[in-house]
Amino acid sequence: MSCHDAVVHTPATVFSHIISGVGEFQIRPLCSGDFQLLHQWVTAPRAAFWGMQDASLADVAHCYRQQIESKHSWPYLAIHNGKPAFLLETYDPTHDELGQHYAVAVGDIGMHFLVAPAQGTPIHGYTRAVMATILAFLFAQPDVQRVVVEPDVNNEKIHPLNREAGFQYQHTVALSYKTAWFATCDRSTFLNCTALETAV
Repeated sequence: MSCHDAVVHTPATVFSHIISGVGEFQIRPLCSGDFQLLHQWVTAPRAAFWGMQDASLADVAHCYRQQIESKHSWPYLAIHNGKPAFLLETYDPTHDELGQHYAVAVGDIGMHFLVAPAQGTPIHGYTRAVMATILAFLFAQPDVQRVVVEPDVNNEKIHPLNREAGFQYQHTVALSYKTAWFATCDRSTFLNCTALETAV
């Protein structure tokens, strides 16, 4: 869903997910009204692995307008307690550089996410809840059978989170802009992880 710069209409929520002890996340399609906020997020030092440290607002707007208008990528913004919570980029690996490095299967979807800077008192388990929400959203789509990711090999904070969520690390890939791990989480693994979490 695209928004026009002249009159920005906030897209409707397409998915809601409640995490015990954390609260409710609401996911909606990204629109042009989000570009200035995203510029603040992606150029912050904490977002070094996002690769947009020196991007101008125009650069960020161009990048995400392309994603919004593409038939092969679907960006979203999530809200938590009324405030922007995280950016989610999803894409068809067949039309991405990653697809040149593995055998893309029907039902694969790629994703990246960026959590908003913390505000107020930190919430225990927040980033884990973000990941759980993302996977619940993606696997709620019946055509999605496997989520694939390609985190930078040097991004030490993301690897434990991915593994805990059920991603299986396969091998490294030399992309044009980074050396990354290729990891996957299929529907059955996600359902098993979810069942283990709820069987307490």
